[in-house]
Amino acid sequence: MRVRLEDVARATGVSPKTVSRVLNEEPSVKEATRQKVLAAMESMNYRPSLAARGLAGSRSFLVAMLYDNNDNPASTYLAEIQDGVLDACEAHRYSMMVCPLRLRGQDFLRRVDALVADHHVDGVVLTPPLTDNRKLLARLRELGVAHACISPVRHKDVVGVFMDEQKAANDLVTHLIGLGHRRIAHVVGIADHGASRWRQAGYKAALTAAGLSVDPQYIVQGGFTFGSGVVAARQLFTLKHRPTAIFAANDDMAAGVMWTANEIGLKVPRDLSVCGFDDTPMATQLWPSLTTVRQPSREMGRLATQQLLEQVRGRGEGRLVQIPYELQVRASTAAPPD
Repeated sequence: MRVRLEDVARATGVSPKTVSRVLNEEPSVKEATRQKVLAAMESMNYRPSLAARGLAGSRSFLVAMLYDNNDNPASTYLAEIQDGVLDACEAHRYSMMVCPLRLRGQDFLRRVDALVADHHVDGVVLTPPLTDNRKLLARLRELGVAHACISPVRHKDVVGVFMDEQKAANDLVTHLIGLGHRRIAHVVGIADHGASRWRQAGYKAALTAAGLSVDPQYIVQGGFTFGSGVVAARQLFTLKHRPTAIFAANDDMAAGVMWTANEIGLKVPRDLSVCGFDDTPMATQLWPSLTTVRQPSREMGRLATQQLLEQVRGRGEGRLVQIPYELQVRASTAAPPD
């Protein structure tokens, strides 16, 4: 039989109202009582009814994660963000829904209106490039819907999480320069992503700091997908002085570059050094393993949702959290050929 809230109250010797306050994480409950009730819920396998909780208050206990499905919907990056959002939701007994939102469509604001009206979400987590769409942000404010942003371009009056991607890209390209590379190419991500701009800016800054010129023929547009990495690499390999190193703006494109290098008989890293960005599981599954920047995407999803729930639960206004990155130097980069 389903364990009821009253059963937990009876087992712990407190009132049903106190159990409800623990469920809603109200600050008026003594910590010792809170821990006793939580322990009883765990041992009794109590699962609160979200419908009943919603009827008892003004919240739906539902968070929506929005992503642009013109982006790569199967990307590891989005999957890890989603896992992090789910981690935070489960920790606070919230449900989660994942919603694609095509910014290039004409009706995306209508779809936001329908999402709020139909599901009464307590808040939304926005992923790039939704994080910087002014129309979307304005509509959420009009509707009074709390929202948190992952990797927003603008940091003023924003709740969410970000990483210094420009500095990380700078460090990565500086690593290539330190190995002796001078002809370093860059495969850019989707044009309207803040991440693409930051990573390209870091690439250029590293070259300039080393006294190297920024050659436009070594900067090729990609799209954060394996296929776009293949297309970009084929273009770069036709140059009279092909690059000795390629920095792709994410791991998927770096994998496409490595595949194309192998296709024409170039050995990585003997003939060509390759590095990516994000440190997705693919980075260690490739051969040779990929030098990249570890962006803790799952943790970013969790922290952004944590800040969102701080607002929703009235624990504060939420804030913008900066998270550190790590340079992962692996076997795909080495000194250039003589």
